[in-house]
Amino acid sequence: MTPTRDQAWSLLTEYTSNDRLLKHGLAVEASVRGYARHSGEDEEAWGIVALLHDFDYERWPDPADHPYRGCEILREQGYPEEVMRAIMSHADYTGVTRESRLEHTLFACDEMSGFVTAAALVRPSRSVLDLEVKSVRKRMKDKAFARAVPRDDLRRGADEIGLSLDEHIANVIAFMQVRAGELGLRGSL
Repeated sequence: MTPTRDQAWSLLTEYTSNDRLLKHGLAVEASVRGYARHSGEDEEAWGIVALLHDFDYERWPDPADHPYRGCEILREQGYPEEVMRAIMSHADYTGVTRESRLEHTLFACDEMSGFVTAAALVRPSRSVLDLEVKSVRKRMKDKAFARAVPRDDLRRGADEIGLSLDEHIANVIAFMQVRAGELGLRGSL
């Protein structure tokens, strides 16, 4: 089966009703697609993996279930094995090591997309359109800000895709700016 983006979106919305989680999937998709474009990879395939990486999280947030339950569902629906492998590899606790460029990119974009979203939402404009790298770096130093996001994962993600942290932050901001409206990050701009 070669899944379409519409099929992936339908599956995501079937299992996820929380708007914040839906927007997270869209933000990670925007970031991963951006990297796919830049590196000449299959943007559609990479985007589908990113969109679905947490589709089971609302129902099964426990590490004993997520992303295992979601991958079982994808397998039953005939998704390609590389989709499940990439999704499994985004969570270190699964023990699935990241090997492919897609797997490293998904990991790098998952937490960073969430952190960039949080940084944009605390701006006076509530927008990603005027967000700068230095603002994100400043927020990273504040341990109370988005405390659930491991700062080491943000740094490690950039390392895994061979970029400096500043380059990665700038890329994710730029990729998310393209879809700011859909992500609810246009704010007052």
